[in-house]
Amino acid sequence: MKNTKDKTRRVALTGMLFALAIVLSLLEGTLTPLLGLPPGVKPGLANIVVMFALMFIDTPSALALVILKAFFVTLTRGASAGLLSLAGGLLSLIIMVALSKLKQPSLFITSVSGAIAHNFGQLAALSFIFTQSGYTLYYALVLLISGLVMGTVTSLILKCVIPALKKLKINRNNYQ
Repeated sequence: MKNTKDKTRRVALTGMLFALAIVLSLLEGTLTPLLGLPPGVKPGLANIVVMFALMFIDTPSALALVILKAFFVTLTRGASAGLLSLAGGLLSLIIMVALSKLKQPSLFITSVSGAIAHNFGQLAALSFIFTQSGYTLYYALVLLISGLVMGTVTSLILKCVIPALKKLKINRNNYQ
């Protein structure tokens, strides 16, 4: 009986996290123009939710969030944007999972590596979509720098939020 209850809790929490990711994505969409960021550069606020799921729930929940976020982007911004979201999210998740398997990396390393991987996953998808364009490689430096900066920002935000979330007693042991 406990197993069914745990699965139900995990699904419910993943649903709430998805709703939070949508809200953060919409907030990010309004903030990005105000910050004057270059095209394709976003703070990555919704990725905080994926990192949280990976750290405190489990990898399948984090994967579900990546896929749901990409589906939401597809519905709201079109197929190309959805493909970019999926490619970036999957590569980011793969890198963060690999890091967690190697050793327990710091939140900063996980966040920055995930942000940079997200940007390069999107760059790879963009190269696939626009095979005739050589400009995507020139943009790699912008994406590398933005991944470092935005990964730092998301790690700081998550670091500030974790103590409050720990009071909710959300941890992996409750969902496995």
